This record gives sequence, C-alpha cells and structure tokens, in this order.
Amino acid sequence: MVNVGSFPVLTTTEYHASGSRKKFVYRLSRNPLVIALGYVTVFLFGFCIQPLFRDPRRHLDGAAALMAHFALLSILFLFRPDVAILAVILPWLLGAGLGSYLFYAQHNFPGAEIRAGTQWDYVFAALRSSSYIVMNPVLRWFTANIGYHHIHHLNSRIPFYRLPEAMAALVELQSPGKTSLRPADIFRCLRLKLWDPVRNQLVSFKEGRKTVVPAPFHAIACPDPVR
Repeated sequence: MVNVGSFPVLTTTEYHASGSRKKFVYRLSRNPLVIALGYVTVFLFGFCIQPLFRDPRRHLDGAAALMAHFALLSILFLFRPDVAILAVILPWLLGAGLGSYLFYAQHNFPGAEIRAGTQWDYVFAALRSSSYIVMNPVLRWFTANIGYHHIHHLNSRIPFYRLPEAMAALVELQSPGKTSLRPADIFRCLRLKLWDPVRNQLVSFKEGRKTVVPAPFHAIACPDPVR
C-alpha cells in the first residue's frame, strides 16, 4: 500500500490479490460520494472514531472531540433546530466535503510520482508526490493556502501566510504537479484509484485491470507532516 496522506492507495498488484471484501471497502473509500460526505467519513470516523477504537489510550482526544461535538449539536437541536441545521450542519457538510477533496487531490492527481522502498526520498516526495492546487485569492484565504501543499510537505514549519512567498522566491518550487478546483480537473483526480508501478502513474480501476506485476510494490509517497 502506498501512503498518500489521508487516502492510502493500493497498487494494482495488491488490489488484484485482494479478496472481495477488501476490494469493496477500498472502492467505497475512494468513491466520490464518500469523499463528499467527508464530515462523517473522514473527519468523524477517520480522524476520531477509528483512531479511538484502534488505540483508546493514545487517542482520548478523539473521544473528547466527539463528546464536545455531539453535546453542541444536542443543545442546538433542543433549543434551535433551525440554527443547528442552517448554521452548523450544512456549513460543516460543505466545508468538510471540500476539505476531504483537498486531502484527496493533494496526493492523488495526474502526474504524481512515487518512488519505491530504498529509492524513496523526502524532497522528491514533497515536490513530486504532492500537488499545487491552483485557487483564486478568496479560496486561498479560506483554505489557509493549503493548495501550496508541495511546499508544506517540504517544510511544514513555514507559516501558511508565507507559502506563496516561498514559492515565488525559489525556482525549484515553481514546477510542481498542478491541479485545480475546475470540474474537469476534479474529474481527472477522482478517476485515479490505483498506483501502477509498471507505468509509474496513478490509474483508474479500468486501466489497472490491464497491469499484472509479479511482486508487490512498497513505497511511502508523502506522509503528512505534523501540522
């Protein structure tokens, strides 16, 4: 499995060798609807519930977050259900859906490059396995410049408000893999499901059926640094 941020990717070999249950879960995890419902699937389940069940002592903060979350919603629904729906639930759904897609597109984009095993290199992974998501100034402000993801991975200590400055100052940072939030680019990213180590590129499930690899491929594409 290739570790690419919040959406790990199976190689074509691993996918073909998987049982029907694992294939179903994997296909479900990369379904556009699941990404759009990231409020539940990514943030509540992936960031809070799943780590809490995996290691309760280490992830008690997940339990605290869930308790605070549902306590707030319970109080709002008790006294002002209209406010709960219009001012909390709907904005959270929209924001979390966009955030989940950003998590996805930051490492699952056309042109992403991944190196295997001992060939893995931190700088290469940051600059070639992480995307630069082109946005207008308003979206850059709302997303805290997270579209400059290749620079964030190269040095996570750079403040978000200085990421554009860093890219403008260094020629080496100005040729990343790019995508955007245009519908056509979103479609191109969402169709990428598997890593093909023969063609060295992300491919769709249909394209992945054409590839047979004799041995598993292991890589760490770009683990998310501590934010």
